[in-house]
Amino acid sequence: MTTTASWKNTLLGQDASLREAIENLDHSGLQIVLVVDAQGLLQGTVTDGDIRRGLLRGLTLENSINEIIHRDAFVVPPDMDRKTVLALMQANEIRQLPIVDEQRRVLGLHLWNKLAAPAPRHNTMVIMAGGQGSRLRPHTENCPKPLLPVAGKPMLEHIILRAKEDGFRRFVLALHYLGHMVVDHFGNGEALDVEISYIREPAPMGTAGALGLLDPLPGEALVVTNGDVLTDISYGDLLDFHRHHGAAATMAVRSHEWQNPFGVVNTQGVEIVSIDEKPVYRSHINAGIYVLEPDLLMSLKGKGRMDMPELFIEQRQQGQRVLAYPMHEPWLDVGREQDLLRARDERGEGKS
Repeated sequence: MTTTASWKNTLLGQDASLREAIENLDHSGLQIVLVVDAQGLLQGTVTDGDIRRGLLRGLTLENSINEIIHRDAFVVPPDMDRKTVLALMQANEIRQLPIVDEQRRVLGLHLWNKLAAPAPRHNTMVIMAGGQGSRLRPHTENCPKPLLPVAGKPMLEHIILRAKEDGFRRFVLALHYLGHMVVDHFGNGEALDVEISYIREPAPMGTAGALGLLDPLPGEALVVTNGDVLTDISYGDLLDFHRHHGAAATMAVRSHEWQNPFGVVNTQGVEIVSIDEKPVYRSHINAGIYVLEPDLLMSLKGKGRMDMPELFIEQRQQGQRVLAYPMHEPWLDVGREQDLLRARDERGEGKS
């Protein structure tokens, strides 16, 4: 729950006067008064505009704010994610949004200027960018897959800029195939106002093995993503989910549906029990985005090649808590030429 620390200064009893509301606005500087009853339950809001309209109607500064309370104010629950809150505020052109529980007890206050500029994330993000991209040849014969352009930028740059929007500034790129081209393009990250360092795989090490090359090991949870995954996921929300549930490892997953084109006959022996006409099967697939606790990385030291599913299974067998983070945001694994064309088309570049 993202909220301003001074929100309690906006609280005012419903028996207060317009004068007290003005004083409250001046004191808090947050441009809103949250009107509550004796139990702290929200009765409505008052803004400078409400006060001015009341004065134009002939009210005096000694009148009760009950005359001007906006009782149908937008409110949100404490578990609503930042992205949804921002969208709601933007759609309704509001700059303050009270946070309340099920009884409308005030728990906090969202401010547009605080949400729009997310707090810095000190966690490191590792981007696996060493693959050969063999399924994308000839595009990758002289260009590493993460540098293939989409809407005028390398795929890798889209990932970095998306994470930067969530407050991430520290990136480590794991390189192998044509890695020098990636270093030449991004350098130390100064052009993007981020910090970029590199680890180099002596040979392909899978989607997890390269993490064993990190030196020093990070002191906080690590966000890891494949370098060919384009998505609008909030990496910050994924990290918060991981922390909230006390996980050792978290994997972002997407719902995948597949419809059998035939009628499926269910039998017991030779007896037909039921027939499902073109059933739809649903499952979760690995989205290639993860959060790992630093302790897990110790198990990768000196191991060589390892893929993330193997790491998750190993940690599960050791009794660690490994979780799935269901994501609904747009997502595309750019592994084949048709995926690259789709990415370019969806991001406004066109199939040419």
